Amino acid sequence: MRFAAIDLGTNTFHLLIAEVKNSSFEILYKTNVPVKLGEGRINENIIIPAAFERGLNTLKSFDEIIQKYDVDQVRATATSAVRSAENGQDFVSKVKEHANITIEAISGDEEAELIYQGVKLSGAIQERALIMDIGGGSVEFILCDQQSLIWKKSYNIGAARLMQQFFHSNPISDEDKGGIVHHIQNQLTDLFEICEIHQPQVLIGSAGAFETFAELITQKKNQTTDIKNVKTFNFEFDDYIATAIELINATHDQRAAMKGMIPLRVDMIVIAALITNYVMGRIQLNKLVLSTYDLKMGLLSQFINKQ
Repeated sequence: MRFAAIDLGTNTFHLLIAEVKNSSFEILYKTNVPVKLGEGRINENIIIPAAFERGLNTLKSFDEIIQKYDVDQVRATATSAVRSAENGQDFVSKVKEHANITIEAISGDEEAELIYQGVKLSGAIQERALIMDIGGGSVEFILCDQQSLIWKKSYNIGAARLMQQFFHSNPISDEDKGGIVHHIQNQLTDLFEICEIHQPQVLIGSAGAFETFAELITQKKNQTTDIKNVKTFNFEFDDYIATAIELINATHDQRAAMKGMIPLRVDMIVIAALITNYVMGRIQLNKLVLSTYDLKMGLLSQFINKQ
């Protein structure tokens, strides 16, 4: 059977098409489009008209691709930007009407579950781990080991939200950095309590910003690793820290000029670095792994398990 997974993120829309036979799969097609659905007014819970239009047009093109590949089943999930927007349901209705795609606006808890299933499929979970997925609207944390999911939670501290609320300088000022750190410190109290009990040994970064961190490092070191085509990537901790500090201290133009940077993440990567640094520091972790498998692979994993 052919299955299509669509992940409507706050920043990026993803489409993945796979051929599934028994418990195995082959990826036939994948793409992502920087729709920026949360642009402008995400903290006011509004999808602005330009973003609404971009999202609708992107899903129309996804539907054409799905038809071309003779897909048997489609599952499309929307996360923070749609579930929190006052006009989110209007967007869902318009997509059904004009792009023939039925969208599920999933909860933060469901989002975390799907991220866990995707990361598990990558083989990245080798010991007790804290999975972290930095989206535009929300950040998900999942505490797990090789056998089971221990705890999960979604927080409304995504990169687009924090950028619109706090990031007003170039390069980012100490005042803006302090505002971000203070905010996430207040939000993540229960995360640190549960980590104190269960003591994760590694932070697994789910795709997104962590792929960009890996791209920047491999490009800088002239390594041949193709991040787009690996399931996992083990960071050298010193490489990650040096890269994170460089990103935080750089101007917008300096970040844009870095090899491996994509336009969507030029500014939001600063937020991602600040959150990651703070979490690793608080939990005293110095081991970081990338899983390129994320929510859309979680959708595929659930489909496979139902066969």
